[in-house]
Amino acid sequence: MFDLGTLIPLIIAAFVIFKLRSVLGQRNGNEQPPYDPYQSDRKLEHDSEEEADSANDNVVTLPRKSSSRKSGTATRNREENPAIKAIDKIAGKRTKLNKALRGILERDPSFDPESFLSGAKLAYEMIVNAFGDGDKKTLKTLLAREVYGGFAEAIDTRNSNGEKVQSSFVGIDKAEIISADLQKDETQVTVRFTSQIISATLDKDENIIDGDLQDIAEIVDMWTFARSVKSRDPNWKLAATEAED
Repeated sequence: MFDLGTLIPLIIAAFVIFKLRSVLGQRNGNEQPPYDPYQSDRKLEHDSEEEADSANDNVVTLPRKSSSRKSGTATRNREENPAIKAIDKIAGKRTKLNKALRGILERDPSFDPESFLSGAKLAYEMIVNAFGDGDKKTLKTLLAREVYGGFAEAIDTRNSNGEKVQSSFVGIDKAEIISADLQKDETQVTVRFTSQIISATLDKDENIIDGDLQDIAEIVDMWTFARSVKSRDPNWKLAATEAED
């Protein structure tokens, strides 16, 4: 009934199936899933999260320390501002000058009295030397228009008389802010300079007509510097001068 040519392939197929079942086994519904190398890590994370959630269920969260009132915090932060500390140091607390400088700081957050004083001392020395040398170009960059006009006129008069100035700037002994004001958008700060200068004015024949080249003179000047709070130019300009006797 069976053709030998048909029977032989069936025997071979049965043998192959038998071997595969012996190697691979049979599915019974209880097989382990294929190995996932990341499954153990995910399981650990999941277990940890469950443990944490369980632990959190037993923890009473303490109320956080109440942050101070906004006004109090703002005041404290403002008082910790380096510029405010510098103002208190320079002007003292609860003084008219302190209030004026704080007013400038409110309008111009870049204002720092210590940096201002450093710049003012540098400007003072440059202006004194430029005036002695008749350097109107330098003066024009440092002086307000009205003040520059007076300095330039004095230089022109000196030159027309054949006079010249010989001077040596020894140094600034002291520079202190003595007043400040804010009018509309213009800030004005007055500084008292105490400096030592050797200076003399000579006529066309080299004779000294004013000053002394051998004596160090102590000069006290009160200079007012001005700047608009709306200006993009950070530089201050000399707006007024006054000599103290």
